[in-house]
Amino acid sequence: MAISTSDLKNGMTLDLGEGLFTVVEFQHVKPGKGGAFVRTKLKNARTGAVIERTFRADEKLVQAIVDKRDTQFLYRDGDDFIFMDQSTYEQTTVPIGSLGSAAGYLKVGNSATLHSVNDEIIGIELPASVELVVTETEPGVQGDRVSGARKPATLETGVVLQVPLFVNIDDVIKVDTRTGDYITRA
Repeated sequence: MAISTSDLKNGMTLDLGEGLFTVVEFQHVKPGKGGAFVRTKLKNARTGAVIERTFRADEKLVQAIVDKRDTQFLYRDGDDFIFMDQSTYEQTTVPIGSLGSAAGYLKVGNSATLHSVNDEIIGIELPASVELVVTETEPGVQGDRVSGARKPATLETGVVLQVPLFVNIDDVIKVDTRTGDYITRA
């Protein structure tokens, strides 16, 4: 579907010659002399790389139609992740490369929204936070109460992140899926 640069919105997905890009930020600029233009920041839907691109004010772009499906993570099969559509109960196999860093926060039974274009998975949207069990970390030492001190901890999904000193093995912690940071104990 062709759209004008004046119709751009944050979060919109564009089908450019180099691939699919999501609009992160845009700004209409009208200089003192010369024609108006639109300065944008675009994020590659497949690689996550952010580029800056400038378009003429009246330029036509192709908008990609992104299908968003609510799914539930069922299990992992080697390097593939199996999801079930919540409405049709159809199972979808997603390679680990399509998930990016989100693969480290998927636990069996968690819900996720799969983003696809022409039946190709281009991304995943997770809940803002998930609860995961700490499987490996150094024990906290009595008297070691330095404010803001952190130590590495391995979670049940294999992700390693920095947690406060008081977190121990088998503790359930809440993790921000957008930044990968520790939030609190659950």
